[in-house]
Amino acid sequence: MTSLAEQWAIHPHHTWLHGQRPEHPVQFDEQAQMWNVYGYDEAQEIFADPVTFSSNTAGLLSVEVDPALMEGNVLQMDPPGHQKLRELVSSAFTPKMIAALEPRIAELTHQLLDQVQGQDRIELVGDLAYPLPVIVIAELLGVPASDRDLFRGWVERAMEASDELLKTERGEEQERALEVQMAESMKLLDYLRGHVAERRRSPREDLLTKLVEAEIDGQRLNDNEVVNFANVLLVAGHITTTMLIGNTVLCLDANPEQDALLRADRSRLPGVIEESLRFLSPFTLALRGATKEVEVGGRRIPPGQMIMLWLSAANRDPRQFERPDVFDPTRTPNAHLGFGRGVHFCLGAPLGRLEGRIVMDILLDRFPVLRTDPATPPAFMQAEHLTGVKSLPLHTRA
Repeated sequence: MTSLAEQWAIHPHHTWLHGQRPEHPVQFDEQAQMWNVYGYDEAQEIFADPVTFSSNTAGLLSVEVDPALMEGNVLQMDPPGHQKLRELVSSAFTPKMIAALEPRIAELTHQLLDQVQGQDRIELVGDLAYPLPVIVIAELLGVPASDRDLFRGWVERAMEASDELLKTERGEEQERALEVQMAESMKLLDYLRGHVAERRRSPREDLLTKLVEAEIDGQRLNDNEVVNFANVLLVAGHITTTMLIGNTVLCLDANPEQDALLRADRSRLPGVIEESLRFLSPFTLALRGATKEVEVGGRRIPPGQMIMLWLSAANRDPRQFERPDVFDPTRTPNAHLGFGRGVHFCLGAPLGRLEGRIVMDILLDRFPVLRTDPATPPAFMQAEHLTGVKSLPLHTRA
């Protein structure tokens, strides 16, 4: 895997993908004044205790974040407010509701692949892995899926700025990174704000209307809460699945024996998807803040310090996973942290898994060959908190 990681130009910070092991499961970064947690057990411990390890980390940055941008942002909320907000849309992500989406997901997948059928080459991300999950979550929310190119530009630039915000030194550089992130984020938030205003005038049968009409403790959500929550659903609702699809195809390309086994026996597909989530975890990072002095992995963490949970590294922890650098779809158990854990476990995980299964099944049906081209290798996102391809050219014929 080391040579492939270098060949694919995966972010050099992800040393665990380059065959290197962290010296200790918990390490302090003096320059950034943050704690890095690489161990599986240590990450589990932190996820399991949202009181000691808060998700509300915006205040730990040295730059000031507009409080209005945090209203309704479930990623930055702790219980009980987090659960109350999450329950507002949980009905849209029940097993029954997710299963009902299967025909539509299959229909969209075929429609997108019809546009490239017969070609010797496809670009998997642009042709399928990006538009499909965007269309699905946009239809659920009730915003035009035809605006997906707008979403993509705003989200990618905001993600890049977010990465800079975390790794730059405190001070002017961090302030500049925050300004860029906010500028790009505001474009999407303003876009959603327009749709929220329209739903207040003319309700529909969609998630935006559900949020607009919902009440918590007898009070309606304000515009900031609706917009910020919808933003999380839209962004997280597509980017994880986009990376999951691309990463799964790439893992099979790098392991042709597994590709052959899967093509011969599709019952192996769920295991392939779960192992892809472990092997190349789309979201590599989760943030927490210590609310009191606490010991993790034998290290004392003072209150008020940022903790960076490297999920991708935890998913390569040899204390938890035997032969962690081997792509093994038969791995049992495979309790990876690809979708997080605890109260913030990804709400859309069942939808992402369903989309991944349907897409992979149809891809294997329609293309007897899907292989990378050394002359035009996959391009990975160059952000520390993401592991996924932004472009994946593939040959479709032997």
